[in-house]
Amino acid sequence: MKHVFLIALLFSLAACTSDSLPPTDEPQEVPAVEVPDAYRDKIRTQPYPKADNELMINPAPLIVPQSQKTGEMLEFALSSSASFNTSETLVSTLQTGCFFNPHRVLKAGTWYWRFRSCAADGTVASEWSEAIAFEVTGDEAVFVTPSFADFVCNAPRDYPRLYCFLAPRIDEARRKVASHSEYKALLTRAATALDTNYQALGDLCSQASVLKAQAFWLYQAAYLTLQSCYADKLHEMLEAFCMASPSDGQLFADNFTSSDVAICCLLAYDLLHDRLDPAERSAAEELLMRVLRRYYKENLGYQENHIFDNHFWQQNMRTYFQIAFLLYDHPVYGSEVLPMLEYYYELWTARAPAGGFNLDGLWHNGTGYFPANVHTLAYMPALLSYVARFDFLQHPWYRASGQALVYSFPPHSASNGFGDASEQGDTPNRLTAAFADYLARETGDAYAGWYAAECADLVAQDYELRLYRMCADRTYDTVFPADASKMLWYEDTGEVAMHSHPGSTDDDLALSFRSSTFGSGSHTTASQNAFNLLYEGQPVYRSTGYYQNFSDAHNLMSYRHSRAHNTLLVNGIGQPYSTKGYGSVVRALGGSHISYCLGDASHAYCGVSDDPMWVSAFEQAGISQTPENGFGDTPLNCYRRHVLMLHPDILLVYDELEASEPVRWEWLLHSPVRFSIDEEQQMLTTAGADGSYVAVTQLFCGEPFSLSQTDRFRVPPAQITTATPNQWHLTATVEGSSAARFLAVVRVGHTGADIPLLRSTGNHIFEVGDWNIRAVLDASQPAALEVTHDAVPVVFSLGADNPQIGGTPYMRRYASSSVLYDEIDGVWQVQEAVDKTPVMTRNR
Repeated sequence: MKHVFLIALLFSLAACTSDSLPPTDEPQEVPAVEVPDAYRDKIRTQPYPKADNELMINPAPLIVPQSQKTGEMLEFALSSSASFNTSETLVSTLQTGCFFNPHRVLKAGTWYWRFRSCAADGTVASEWSEAIAFEVTGDEAVFVTPSFADFVCNAPRDYPRLYCFLAPRIDEARRKVASHSEYKALLTRAATALDTNYQALGDLCSQASVLKAQAFWLYQAAYLTLQSCYADKLHEMLEAFCMASPSDGQLFADNFTSSDVAICCLLAYDLLHDRLDPAERSAAEELLMRVLRRYYKENLGYQENHIFDNHFWQQNMRTYFQIAFLLYDHPVYGSEVLPMLEYYYELWTARAPAGGFNLDGLWHNGTGYFPANVHTLAYMPALLSYVARFDFLQHPWYRASGQALVYSFPPHSASNGFGDASEQGDTPNRLTAAFADYLARETGDAYAGWYAAECADLVAQDYELRLYRMCADRTYDTVFPADASKMLWYEDTGEVAMHSHPGSTDDDLALSFRSSTFGSGSHTTASQNAFNLLYEGQPVYRSTGYYQNFSDAHNLMSYRHSRAHNTLLVNGIGQPYSTKGYGSVVRALGGSHISYCLGDASHAYCGVSDDPMWVSAFEQAGISQTPENGFGDTPLNCYRRHVLMLHPDILLVYDELEASEPVRWEWLLHSPVRFSIDEEQQMLTTAGADGSYVAVTQLFCGEPFSLSQTDRFRVPPAQITTATPNQWHLTATVEGSSAARFLAVVRVGHTGADIPLLRSTGNHIFEVGDWNIRAVLDASQPAALEVTHDAVPVVFSLGADNPQIGGTPYMRRYASSSVLYDEIDGVWQVQEAVDKTPVMTRNR
């Protein structure tokens, strides 16, 4: 039987001394909760929200699966009465999409909604659905956006309008443009575009990604300097595309090609609208309408129900919105385009900025692909806020995103996050830095301000937000927040970040842990219960492989697969690429001396990847999803991983493993450099290639295990260069056991002399420097782990026994809870936690 999640409890008590610990009853068992086969659908199959959906924001969008829309339109009703007969009942106008935003706060209590399909003329095509009940607790984050009617009422009627939000600052910016620090870079890029010979390029659509960048450089320079040479070149580009009259095969070769072409044309149309002759405007409009019509038909009903369409949210949604924004009041196309503009406006409200079910500020699709979303994440709230006269940056995700940047991808550091391309680069991307700068300017967020200042050179290199920066002459605080925590728990995303010295990469031991209800797939990887560890910004133990292709053989077998991550294999089998292959961070506690989290990946090893996208990818790569290749069912029942950072330089990883029959357990650890293995001490030592660190891990298990390593990938990268060296993969193997416990004690320092010695005093009791560790490694006994310190009264306790705090037993409230007594904001406190059930966004 799969391990069940437990009801959440997390509380803090007053500062504890020998006579201030509160009395408690006998420890209670926490009721079990049914485990779903998935927490999220890739494509929604049930209406949202329903009674078993925990709301994340107030008001929540009402979403109908596309398959349940049987007419051209949908009508919605929302009420606090199941009979829908009260005065506060809200009945929507006819909606083209499969969702409705109430645009008003919902009071705490039970609410009901229903829907029915209608024809475009309002003729009812189906009866009302049954009333769907859901609960509003009153504790949800409140974010009430203006209606589309309010937005369009304030929308500009003149051109240029795409950057209307810069209008209040543009005159001053133009007066100062030549003295701006980025003026030279602005003109240099625009000058590069001036040299392009469009006639020599042949098929312009095949060059659209390059021309898109050039169009933006020209637009920026023309808009800011008012020099005709840039506008003339942009005009020339527009004429070239219109004269080429691309076929559908050229224009729609893929959705990025079509949106790249559209960007080239819409920028020129916006800036040059009043100087284009009627024939030129008409040709540009027809090309833009081809793109808009094609994808509106495809997106309608689909995007609101899809978990996260990468290309759409990265660029294409912004592009379609901009086309509609340019043409919504057109005398010919306006009546057709206005509903499209409404759809994209309401869709942003319902599902943006991060999929709609993530308020963490972290990018659930991985740190590597976050920069691809930055342009849209900055542009859309800037435009919507200005036109709708409402601050879209007050969304909880935006309010948390500055801090998330600091903890997931620190300045002067490699990324400690997960997902495709997260291994690339030794420092943050220019767009990541530019996004921090944008947040700091617009919100005054202290984390974002410090981040942008630390990455000032990268900010200046960015060109996508340059137009904004050159108009938004604002200063912001660059001092790192003094109250920064050493640990953050991203409950929605399913990650935990721990830092020994947040805000100081030169001294920092940084850990990122992932166990996510989003599962694996898209740009995420099969890395439930995996961790990455960096020291002073350099990878010590990190996911391996190279992102050269979304789904080639190397990606499928040696990058995305669980074998490439610091997690576990069961009989050589990893986690499938599916929302069903999920994990969850169910506990996290933190103080000044210890940071702790618990991930549960008991359900993650659940078979093969059955998503048609991945089935096709395996077929194209010539790979079968067999146990020999690391795919299939397993008898795993329990995989719970406890991770503790004993600040500043020690890491503990304690694993509880159970299966319904004897299996081969393979505990994985990956390094950019070779492990030196001491078999007798079960000790693994690595040293940075440049002598920058030494890491020592000692591994203990209640079962006999063997150690092995290789520097070979299961499938090597397709392009092997000096930038793709082999990496080292260590495996600790337990053969033929139905249960096992592992304890890894990791120490990191500049040199070997900095590494505290580990001394065993018997029965899995260890001394490491001033730390004392006791672990139960006999899998026939209940799991237990205790950590204390000789010099400070910090205590961590996992298990059923009552720990001693200040010489007095603390009577735990729940059996097998996690207890931490530590200093928080200068006050010593007790925290006790049992498993927290993740937010359910699908119907069971």
